[in-house]
Amino acid sequence: MSKSARNRTRRNDDGQDGSARTFDFAAYLRTETVGGMVLLAATALALVLANSPAEPFYSGVRDFAIGPHFLHLDLTIGEWAKDGLLAIFFFVAGLELKRELVVGELADRKTATLPVVAALGGMIVPAGLAFAIGYGAPGAHAAWAIPVATDIAFALGVLSLTGSWMPTAARVFLLSLAVVDDLGAIVVIAVLFTSGLSVLALLAAAALCAVYWYAQKRRITTPFLYVPLAVATWIAVHSSGIHATIAGVALGLLTRVHRDPHETASPAMRLEHRLQPWSAGLIVPVFALFAAGVPVDGEALAAMTHDRVAIAVVVGLVVGKLVGIFGSSYLAVKIGIGAKPAGVSWRDLSALAMLGGVGFTVSLLIAELSLEGAAAERAKAAVLIASAVASLLAAVMMLRRGRKVRNGDASA
Repeated sequence: MSKSARNRTRRNDDGQDGSARTFDFAAYLRTETVGGMVLLAATALALVLANSPAEPFYSGVRDFAIGPHFLHLDLTIGEWAKDGLLAIFFFVAGLELKRELVVGELADRKTATLPVVAALGGMIVPAGLAFAIGYGAPGAHAAWAIPVATDIAFALGVLSLTGSWMPTAARVFLLSLAVVDDLGAIVVIAVLFTSGLSVLALLAAAALCAVYWYAQKRRITTPFLYVPLAVATWIAVHSSGIHATIAGVALGLLTRVHRDPHETASPAMRLEHRLQPWSAGLIVPVFALFAAGVPVDGEALAAMTHDRVAIAVVVGLVVGKLVGIFGSSYLAVKIGIGAKPAGVSWRDLSALAMLGGVGFTVSLLIAELSLEGAAAERAKAAVLIASAVASLLAAVMMLRRGRKVRNGDASA
């Protein structure tokens, strides 16, 4: 699910430099390695707190309810992180998705074919494996969706640390694949995790989205309109029974991506540029802080080995993503509907496919939505383990390949 990491220097749809021109803290947070490291630090802290004497305090904070009851928003802190903060993360993802589809890499059908096919394979195969392994187990009817997602922030962080020698086309392929993966995860969340649908609230959300679209069309720019409008849309979607993060995606997709002649950047580019550091440096880490705190002692790990859903998650992410992304890419190239990125070998592509097994943010979200209690804790632990294994395997693959390239091995 996520999925919004970008180059240190950003460009708008007309090719003009859209990044900060000084090395400020926001620019620092936009780098893939920093975003991934902040996320990793939050995860480590969550695991320490959940497996230490501080666990009662950690659980107490996470389960503390706050919010207006009359709007049915008396949510726990953990739920606010999952339903509220992640809506901003998904808004940034929606902005990126809209921009890529209209003026980015996915706007050209020929260029987009291979990453689209790869992303579809990388969703279908893990889901199929997870469904087959977990079939009949409690919660497996929805938990098969957990390994569908790829965490692009972590994946790009690993790529930038261990695959810096790779051609730019490799990074573009991974980013394009992640955009389609984001779309797939959004559809899964919207379809699988909608309960007790309120038509009235849904109509209210649709009307508010229409007002947002009209304001964009009329070139209104004031945040005094958009902030209340976004909050009202989120409340309406939350009340409708659809997962509240979908509000962020919808508004992101309705944001204008073409700039007018008098503008230095489009609204989508400006918003993405301003919100992405908050998403990478605060929102996703806070979500991880409350979502990744699972027991990982010997007893918990032993219980995972007897939990078919947890096993399905690990196999889906580590094996399913590799087979699905690489296999569908190979098939697409061989039958002539896609072409390998320039300068990227099949070994490079296999490493990128392995990086697809880094699930994390959206996988943790789906685990929380599809399971409850101890089963959810085991599934989240499985996501963490699978993501760590996929990261390490991909890093080893890229480091070995890079060493051969630097040594001038023509067969590398």
